[in-house]
Amino acid sequence: MTLAEKAYDALRHDIIRGELAPGRPLRLADLSQRYGMGFSPLREALNRLQAERLVMAESLRGFRVAPLSLDELHDAMALRIVIETEALKASIGHGDDAWASGIVSALYALNLQAARTGGEANIWTLEARHHAFHRALLAACNSPWMMEFFERLYAATERYRIPVLLAAALPAGRDVQAEHSALAQATLDRDAGKASALLDQHYRRTVDDLAEAIRANDGDILRVRLFG
Repeated sequence: MTLAEKAYDALRHDIIRGELAPGRPLRLADLSQRYGMGFSPLREALNRLQAERLVMAESLRGFRVAPLSLDELHDAMALRIVIETEALKASIGHGDDAWASGIVSALYALNLQAARTGGEANIWTLEARHHAFHRALLAACNSPWMMEFFERLYAATERYRIPVLLAAALPAGRDVQAEHSALAQATLDRDAGKASALLDQHYRRTVDDLAEAIRANDGDILRVRLFG
C-alpha cells in the first residue's frame, strides 16, 4: 500500500468508528502527529474522503469530519435500499454455487458472533461480520459501480449505527438475526421479489430504530447536535 492509501484507511476507520468525532477539525499537523505521516499523503487521503462525503473542506479553514444529521441518515438509507435491492436481484440472477456458499458462510459467522456474550462479545468483530454478510448477498451482481456505492453508503450509515450500538440504545424486541436468516434463505431460494422486499424492510426498521434511539437521547449519542 502507498502512504496515501494507508492514510486513507486509517482516517476512514477512525471517522466511521467515531474516534474522530463529527465536526472535528482535521488539521494536518495534528493528523501528522497522530498517524506518523507527512502532509502530502494525508492531504491526498482527505481529498478522497471528501469525495465520499466523510470529510468536508471549508474555504481557508481546511478539513473537518462531516457532521451527522437525521436527514442525512434517512437520505443515505433510502439510497442504500435503491442500490442494494437492485444489486441483490442481479446477484440472484447471476450467482453461482460459490456465491451461495459465501452467503451461508457469512451468515454462520455473523450468527456465531452475535450469540457470544461476556468477553467474547466484541462489537468490532460483530460489525466486521455484519458487513461481510451484507456484502456476500450482493457479491454476484457483476457491477463494480453498485459494489462501490454499497461500500460508500454502508460507511455513511455505519457512522450512525456504531455510536448507538456502543451506547446499547437500540429499542428492544427486535430479532435482527432472524431477519438476516430469512433474508439469506429467500436469496438462496432465488426468490428475488421476496428477498428484495425483506432487505427493504430490514433497512427501514434499522433506520427507524436508529432515529428513535438518537431522538430519545437528544442526539447526545452522536456527540453533536442533530438537525432534522
